Amino acid sequence: MTGTAEKAQDNAKRDDKNAVSRLVSNQGSTTIADTVVQKIAGLATREIPGVHDLGSGTARALGSLRERIPGATASAGQGVAVEVGETQAAVDLQIVVEYGVAITDLSRSIRRNVITSIEQMTGLEVVEVNINVSDVYIPTDDDTQPEQHRVQ
Repeated sequence: MTGTAEKAQDNAKRDDKNAVSRLVSNQGSTTIADTVVQKIAGLATREIPGVHDLGSGTARALGSLRERIPGATASAGQGVAVEVGETQAAVDLQIVVEYGVAITDLSRSIRRNVITSIEQMTGLEVVEVNINVSDVYIPTDDDTQPEQHRVQ
């Protein structure tokens, strides 16, 4: 290994304390922020049928308020915590599942999609995806939107 590559790896290890990841090669390095991995994991989780929402009750309430502010959007990383190292990442998800969905099958699908998405997009190895099911969504009559008439 050349002295330049060793210096780059040493710098990457120091920068790891700043919550970023360094992918180092002989041709340069790539930095991936935690928020990037967090958003990828959140979007990959939401793609799976049976996931109603992400986050705890408080996080979902704040996200609902945020959506009502003009120009603001809900956070793609809501309900997702990540730890990113130099070459690896770990993901913790907090989800709400829809009633009637097999949680074991859902968890397997979420893990597969999150790992594939993160590894393909970032090149990081995902070492674990922990899933915390915090609630079950049960549709009620109150959830249906009132019928909108085209003409008043």
